[in-house]
Amino acid sequence: MKQTDIYSIFVTCPKGLHYVLERELESLGAAIIKATPAGVDVEADKISLYRILLWSRVSNRVIIQLTKGKVSSAEDVYDIAASVDWQSHFSEEKTFSVDFIGTNEVINNSIFGALKVKDAIVDQFRENTGVRPSVSKTEPDMRVSARLQKGRLSIGLDLSGESLHKRGYRTATGRAPLKENLAAGLLALAGWPDQYAEDAGFIDPMCGSGTLLIEAAMFACNKAPGLDRQVWGFDAWCHHDLETWLTIKDAAAEAFSSGKLSFRGRIIGFDQDSSVVSRAWDNIKQAGFDDLIHVEKRELSELTLFDKIQPGLLLSNPPYGERLGEVKELESLYALFGQQFENHLIGWRAGIFTGNVDLGRKVAWRSYKQYKLYNGAIDSQLLLFQLNQENRFKEAWQAPSQKIHDPGYWKVTNSERAEMFKNRLAKNLRTVGKWAKKQQISCYRLYDADMPEFAIAVDVYLDDSMEKWLHVQEYAAPKSIDEMTSMERLREALAVLPESLSVPPENIVLKRRAIQKGVAQYEKNDSLGSYLKIQENEVRLLVNLTDYLDTGLFLDHRAIRRWVGENLKGKRFLNLFCYTATVTANAAMGGATESLSLDMSRTYLNWAKDNFSANGLDLSKHKLSQQDCVEWLAKSPVDKLYDVIFLDPPSFSNSKRMEGVLDIQRDHASLIDGAMKHLEEDGQLIFSNNLRKFKIDEAELSGRYAIENISAKTIDKDFERNQKIHQCWLIKHK
Repeated sequence: MKQTDIYSIFVTCPKGLHYVLERELESLGAAIIKATPAGVDVEADKISLYRILLWSRVSNRVIIQLTKGKVSSAEDVYDIAASVDWQSHFSEEKTFSVDFIGTNEVINNSIFGALKVKDAIVDQFRENTGVRPSVSKTEPDMRVSARLQKGRLSIGLDLSGESLHKRGYRTATGRAPLKENLAAGLLALAGWPDQYAEDAGFIDPMCGSGTLLIEAAMFACNKAPGLDRQVWGFDAWCHHDLETWLTIKDAAAEAFSSGKLSFRGRIIGFDQDSSVVSRAWDNIKQAGFDDLIHVEKRELSELTLFDKIQPGLLLSNPPYGERLGEVKELESLYALFGQQFENHLIGWRAGIFTGNVDLGRKVAWRSYKQYKLYNGAIDSQLLLFQLNQENRFKEAWQAPSQKIHDPGYWKVTNSERAEMFKNRLAKNLRTVGKWAKKQQISCYRLYDADMPEFAIAVDVYLDDSMEKWLHVQEYAAPKSIDEMTSMERLREALAVLPESLSVPPENIVLKRRAIQKGVAQYEKNDSLGSYLKIQENEVRLLVNLTDYLDTGLFLDHRAIRRWVGENLKGKRFLNLFCYTATVTANAAMGGATESLSLDMSRTYLNWAKDNFSANGLDLSKHKLSQQDCVEWLAKSPVDKLYDVIFLDPPSFSNSKRMEGVLDIQRDHASLIDGAMKHLEEDGQLIFSNNLRKFKIDEAELSGRYAIENISAKTIDKDFERNQKIHQCWLIKHK
């Protein structure tokens, strides 16, 4: 094949960096055909192809396109792959693998698609040579790439081998490291290539394993990212031109030598973790920059500039937190970035790459550019700042979701709509409120999204001094309601509540369930430690309105607690997934002779202990134990039977403390079977859960047990509008 042959090539990159890649590929001699979020289609001769492989800083893979075709059946995949003359690209002595991406109505599994391509290749080799090449999933000599998109299959050869982000210098990483090509893309977007030529300085004050530092040095010293790689995907390619490749690689080595000598800037990194700094040093040495990059243990609060460092770029990827408590703790960290910008870096340029743009705004500087990118699958943004005093804000920007907790932000926008909400609250006070007072119920739900315009739940809590508190939870708005409209209505509802319910604004606590994801609903929200003492069914309990999404007391289980308190005298009680053990406290105060309460959370068990202490309960008779209830039910010996068991598992759990994943719809039968082994012959199991679409497997369970749906009996007047707040069954041995 001649050197002037032109190849159709698809170059992939991290999502969001395709425009950076497009400019890079043009500079390397490729002709741009089309840029997409997944990568860039180009045409290039062999010299440009080798330059792309060696010099591209942001690409993942370089794939030569061999054939394309429409896929209407599984056999079409085989036929398209069989149309390629595979012997002209690699020999039967070489191992290969197939990477298949995409599905459609006939190829609904990428493994199946890969299998069809593999079969076509080995069948062709066997037919032509009598020998079939071996497949290697770990270290193949040749990678075949197949991509199915919009019913069309593209098949090519991945000449990269391992992904090009693996430069070979990273021997160790810190927590959540940036991939090297993403780091290079951030540097390109932040303007570092325009600065290092002027001997500008570079700082990463939270450098982790040093990826941004090393990639900045590679830019500044003109080091090709692939210069240190020893193994390539094209090594087994029949059209590989070793002489041309070595010439290009030698030129790159010379460029690095001269580039390193000419750079006079300083590249500095800090991190507060000495073990992470040690790993960064190892990576820096491996990359050949130990005489150029300096790293040391230093906290962000200790940031200083070294002598002779010229104004340049600060770029960092600080933590952004996935849990509520973490995010709140990080607000001060981002604010400290902004303060250090002002203290030390006026005249510099700065960039913050974060998966939480609201945290990014806490730096309180005007961002002149924002790039939406992805760190793996995480939506992220690169915020760029020009550090001149006029771009400094007097105070940090706050999102409406943060300001909503300040009563000064509450406002009535539509007086007619607000009046309707007031009237509904007044009506509910005359019905539910009057009922609760008559029943001597101090904590109850007053309003539960009665009006679609105000999708909130309002719970009333009277503490032991009879001071009133409101716990307000916002439900997720329908997709048809935009965020600003939803926020306007929430502000309006909060503005109405104090006067309508005679509650001071500071006694109203808002929880925004709409913004919680995954395990966040079970995580700590704040650290105020604001516990209220309340009384229910002659039982004293502690609730916390501020620190967690839930308060420690599930109001919808009030009737269950009442029944337990009235029916456990002289009996033994087992509480599984006990949470703060409020049901157990009712059992004990109702005369239960002994109890065992199990939960996986030490926080909740400590809370349960406080509930027991508030009622003077004997912990030698009423025991608390930190257990994975799923594992306990499966493995615990049946050495004691209980008269009443309460089983109230979460709908789903993948806690790190668990051996597996709990899915209540899938696993409820085995949980019930496990619990029934610990139940006396004439005992009662109360099984409850709050999964709205849950259906108990009566076909399987009714053959072994007597099952009665008692949901209606366990829902008090304040939850009548929401009959699906939970489901509950009474289960007995037959």
